Amino acid sequence: MEKLTIVKVGGKIVEEEASLRRLLSDFSAIEGYKLLVHGGGRSATRLAEQLGIESRMVNGRRITDEETLRVVTMVYGGLVNKNIVAGLQALDVNALGLTGADMNLVRSDKRPVKEVDYGFVGDVKEVNAGLLASLIGKGIVPVLAPLTHDKQGHLLNTNADTIAGEAAKALAPYFEVTLMYCFEKKGVLRDEQDDESVIPQIDKPLFEDLIQKGIVQGGMIPKLENAFEAVDAGVKQVVITQASEIHRGGGTVIAS
Repeated sequence: MEKLTIVKVGGKIVEEEASLRRLLSDFSAIEGYKLLVHGGGRSATRLAEQLGIESRMVNGRRITDEETLRVVTMVYGGLVNKNIVAGLQALDVNALGLTGADMNLVRSDKRPVKEVDYGFVGDVKEVNAGLLASLIGKGIVPVLAPLTHDKQGHLLNTNADTIAGEAAKALAPYFEVTLMYCFEKKGVLRDEQDDESVIPQIDKPLFEDLIQKGIVQGGMIPKLENAFEAVDAGVKQVVITQASEIHRGGGTVIAS
């Protein structure tokens, strides 16, 4: 089975010229088949501000009303996505920028209203893995923006971590998939104050232990839960690391 590396990077890295250039250089150095999923939230917030549209967040998640949806579509599907594609083309990586609506790649349902109405936010229901796999097999490098669609003509703002995880699970029957989540630290740390205290590997018993001891907390808990879910669904490994380490083999590996 051919290897496929799926890299998810946050908006912060792809929104600044110097860090974007570094990321694309590191990403292009990954051998074999690859796919990039990106965010872009800070650029969306900035543009919304310039247009006089208020950005509302609940628990770190964006409320996407109609005006905000227009902004995130422009920023994620346009500005950020095409900057990445152009940068990769300059490095001879044959990239193709896509949203979930293109070729019906990722279909979502609008998130139901419970305590919070998130507006036009999608929960992923289906990834068109066969089509994605055939593109990748032709040597194309998909660059996925965090937008999906509901097959009823509506675009939906969708969490980039979720898109990366669902794409990895859907592609696991076609490739030996490594999923990499990039964030600002070198991996999951044993001591928050010590950047070198990376835990090299986490299995489920250790995960429970780290939660109990309060070493793993907050937003890292759902990230790791998603990682285990991906491994259980056939993804070979999930790596949590810094963007600069994606072709060097560092970080924390989540294993079954």
